[in-house]
Amino acid sequence: MKIKRENKFSAHVESSPMNDIMFFLLLFFLIVSTLVNPSVVKLTLPNSKKVQEMNKQQITINVTADKKYYLNNSTTPIDSASLVPALKAKIVGLEDPTAVLRLDKSLTIQDLVGVLVIGSNLKIKMVLATQPTANK
Repeated sequence: MKIKRENKFSAHVESSPMNDIMFFLLLFFLIVSTLVNPSVVKLTLPNSKKVQEMNKQQITINVTADKKYYLNNSTTPIDSASLVPALKAKIVGLEDPTAVLRLDKSLTIQDLVGVLVIGSNLKIKMVLATQPTANK
């Protein structure tokens, strides 16, 4: 008399539906990630805790709130159209021209980028001057 069973029970989990679930999750995250607004960037404007002196020959570009440009602390304003020829005249003979930018804080980032592009086209190193914060 044979009492034992022929079939043994084995635990088995079907994993084929997991492929469908993972595919739908991947699709969902790809679609959601493209909807995120990438143009929102939090900016912290630069402050300096100490003053750093430069020993090189440099050009100073001051830009006022009404977008008037002054080169090397001169008193005659330059408009944006004549800034490029004036800078070209100033960098003649300089081996490694460097410009220090002093922009009014009411100006936009686009105004800063405009001056940086001009300097980049003329192969001038640009340094943004900041106002030192008071030590507490």
